Amino acid sequence: MTHIDKIKVTKRDGRLELIDLDKIHKVIEWAAHNLDNVSVSQVELKSHIQFYEGIKTRDIHETIIKSAADLISEDTPDYQYLAARLAIFHLRKIAYNKFTPPHLYDHVKKLTDAGKYDQHILADYSRAEFDELEAYLDHWRDMNLAYAAVEQMAGKYLVQDRVNKTVFESPQFLYMLVGMCLFSRYDKSDRLDYVKRFYDATSQFKISLPTPIMAGVRTPSRQFSSCVLIECGDSLDSINATTSAIVRYVSQRAGIGINAGRIRALGSPIRGGEAQHTGCIPFYKLFQTAVKCCSQGGVRGGAATLFYPLWHLEVESLLVLKNNRGVEDNRVRHMDYGVQLNKTMYTRLIKGQDISLFSPGDTPGLYDAFFEDQDKFEALYTKYENDPSIRSRQIPAADLFSLMMQERASTGRIYIQNVDHCNTHSPFDAAIAPIRQSNLCMEIALPTKPLDNINDEEGEIALCTLSAVNLGKVENVSDIEEPAELIVRALDALLDYQDYPVKAAQNGSMRRRTLGVGVINYAYYLAKNGVRYSDDSALGLTHQTFEALQFYLLKASNKLAKEQGACPAFNETTYSQGILPIDTYKADLDKICQEPLHLDWETLRGEITTHGLRNSTLTALMPSETSSQIANATNGIEPPRGLVSIKASKDGILKQVVPEITTLKDQYELLWQMPNNDGYLSWSLSCRSSSIKVSLPIPTTIPFVMLVAVYR
Repeated sequence: MTHIDKIKVTKRDGRLELIDLDKIHKVIEWAAHNLDNVSVSQVELKSHIQFYEGIKTRDIHETIIKSAADLISEDTPDYQYLAARLAIFHLRKIAYNKFTPPHLYDHVKKLTDAGKYDQHILADYSRAEFDELEAYLDHWRDMNLAYAAVEQMAGKYLVQDRVNKTVFESPQFLYMLVGMCLFSRYDKSDRLDYVKRFYDATSQFKISLPTPIMAGVRTPSRQFSSCVLIECGDSLDSINATTSAIVRYVSQRAGIGINAGRIRALGSPIRGGEAQHTGCIPFYKLFQTAVKCCSQGGVRGGAATLFYPLWHLEVESLLVLKNNRGVEDNRVRHMDYGVQLNKTMYTRLIKGQDISLFSPGDTPGLYDAFFEDQDKFEALYTKYENDPSIRSRQIPAADLFSLMMQERASTGRIYIQNVDHCNTHSPFDAAIAPIRQSNLCMEIALPTKPLDNINDEEGEIALCTLSAVNLGKVENVSDIEEPAELIVRALDALLDYQDYPVKAAQNGSMRRRTLGVGVINYAYYLAKNGVRYSDDSALGLTHQTFEALQFYLLKASNKLAKEQGACPAFNETTYSQGILPIDTYKADLDKICQEPLHLDWETLRGEITTHGLRNSTLTALMPSETSSQIANATNGIEPPRGLVSIKASKDGILKQVVPEITTLKDQYELLWQMPNNDGYLSWSLSCRSSSIKVSLPIPTTIPFVMLVAVYR
């Protein structure tokens, strides 16, 4: 039997050399430096490496990384950093064949020549600027990443060959180059200052960037919006154009919202009765195929939420589309669904009345009024109910709502959009620019117009470009001002920097310049401030925090409007009328939270009415399921399910530890520890009333009676 020290290993460049066990030991010791409750010997024992002649050093390293990651637990959280350091070491060896990264200029030159980076970076920046930014780069910040973050970086965000799993860069280059790309068109006198500030904010996790930006900015592919809202009309041309737009945007990493509520019902006459319409389901299947035909460049799978009104004639068939029972002919299971409601629907339920179902094509003006004018909708709805010439069907409201809630509870993937509140609490004038749909996360509410064809000059696809402030880095609410300004400047610049695969998307973006900035790490923020989800202790802090977020984002957009001009469609916003978020929230919420306003809103109101806003929307609460892992942060605004969460992705299973678990272990309130949804609902309403302009997706587990009470 060959003694272990006689075995030869295969190096990364293909050379064979004798194994050096001491070298392996020293690498693990290096990774364990200054970490608490970690054991080098435990990692070595856990690895159970079966050495054999010619074993690859890459395989040895990957086995040791996995063994360290397996040791991550509530009692030994620092293994997440030991595993991460080993993973960074491994990643750099793959990218550079050495631990020390190359000079920034040399790195960009090499990857530009290889077609991996966009050529404009070398063209726009001088060698002197590259040298200054190289001196500012801090590659040791890689060591602040947790294991889940490094794995997500390597699997999703770093530029790589996804076929042979070769990574070409390390995290600090990503952060620096994103800043260089987004601020490349700024004046040379101050752009490096913005690049450095943005680099610091992103690499130190004060700002969280979404998947399309991290994976795409710096590459030749220039589409970075996270959410794309596409409205379909009731014609074959519009349906085909919608399908084409879905394919183009899914392939560019975007999540899709589809409004298909205009499509007429099964049996409707076509061409004056020459044929009968096949109904919604065949076209929903077409949209599903379009969503699933692309893998988004290997970064993530395509996904969409499709919207329709509760009063659609086919609604009983549409509500069960995700149900596991039934056959493929009457199910469309691989999309999510948003059911659109308004006060009329709830009133019929409360009064024990019927809901009348119609085909949108049979009821002129009803579909548009559903979003634009609730009084007009009520009048038309009643009129058509009393017109025997209009095809309709009546169903007890209780039966219809029960079916919806049963499907919602059983699938967890049917959402509710209150379209009247979406418009009364929207920053857009509903008479001019109504909100007719939301997106994959039920958090983005933007105007859309149906496409007549893929090159339609009049259609409007809404894009939302996202980012988030890491509340874990906020000690005082004034700390939000700097990341807020950097995010607004960077994302606004991105709108001009990116390409638009569909003309209607460029129309919407250039006219409205919509952004969606939210937060991550809210659960940690509560824990470190000693307050909880399940009681009223978090309400005041939440109100102050989200007031500051909204205020500083508006202030930043107003400042940008003074420099570069307001967005062309500013006159279609309620901001142009001097109406601010503090004016439109539901006043009943003051009974839940009595926290006063703390910032100078009246001065800001005057500045906005005088100079406008560069961006017609600024806030959104996104889930941040993957991007929050990069900052080792808790998801968005949600409570964690455990102190150590198991995160599943296409690249495997990862353990993520909540921040400061050792000192704050007893301060965290986990989801399953919350006695009910009362506190959760109270703080989420408080946060939305003070700042965030979104539709309200009620958590699935809230009792139905509470849903109605909230709406009323």
